[in-house]
Amino acid sequence: MTQRQLGELVIGRILEMNSPDFEPYGFFPETKPEDWEPHLHWLKPDAMDPVSGNLFFPMQSYVIRTRYHNILVDGCVGNDKDRPHRPTWHLKTDSTYMNALAAAGLRPEDIDFVMCTHLHPDHVGWNTRLLDGRWVPIFPNAKYLFTQKEFDYWKDMNAKTPLGHIADSVLPIEEAGRAVFIQNDHTLDDTVWLESTPGHTPDHCSLRLSSGGQEMVMSGDLMHSPIQCHHPEWAARPDYDVEIARQTRRASLERYCETDVTVCTAHFPLPSSGHIVRAGDGFHFEYDKVGW
Repeated sequence: MTQRQLGELVIGRILEMNSPDFEPYGFFPETKPEDWEPHLHWLKPDAMDPVSGNLFFPMQSYVIRTRYHNILVDGCVGNDKDRPHRPTWHLKTDSTYMNALAAAGLRPEDIDFVMCTHLHPDHVGWNTRLLDGRWVPIFPNAKYLFTQKEFDYWKDMNAKTPLGHIADSVLPIEEAGRAVFIQNDHTLDDTVWLESTPGHTPDHCSLRLSSGGQEMVMSGDLMHSPIQCHHPEWAARPDYDVEIARQTRRASLERYCETDVTVCTAHFPLPSSGHIVRAGDGFHFEYDKVGW
């Protein structure tokens, strides 16, 4: 099953890929093998590949269907994107993502809003497609929501040193007149709003959902691996501000610990959703028993 109910909302998970591409000590550069040793028994085989020792990071979007709108959250890797640093992302041409969207009962033209929690390459790739040598919005009727601070930062960075994912997956949205610039407390409707979770990028946001007495948060890259529940102090290599990211992670874990709020992560092992529970001085991620 690819969908679930949250009150009146229908939530879909659109999986693009799930392969062990991330070397743990490279992605969490402050860690050593002995830091991981106490956790290997529960990390393997779902979060860590027993053969390579690399971490599984699913690449996926979420779709929220409200009474008013269809909202796509984060655009994954995309096709035809020049990403030589990641072979499994580089110049992809497969139909997995669009097939998954169709399986959720949606066509590109059905999407009303695309919300990017932040503007890293694995969260914006399906914003655009290559058409006659040009990058054009792939969701023709959608407004693409970027926080002004996040967009300005990456546009400025791209002007100084060209960044492929900004050039092919972000700026073409602005050029097509499909970008809408918002603040990090924006409300999409009475069931969906933003929650500021900075640190991984300058204006990273999570999405809060509430309907029928049920609550959910889509946490984006607030955390990348369930190991960060046990060790929220572990910084990820891509974190923009390591100290702010640490503070944000711990504050969010405290906020959702021992509550009924379902946490939908971007990159935790499938099914990627669950609840935060207390574990000594840290936390643990209890995966949902609800199928997708």
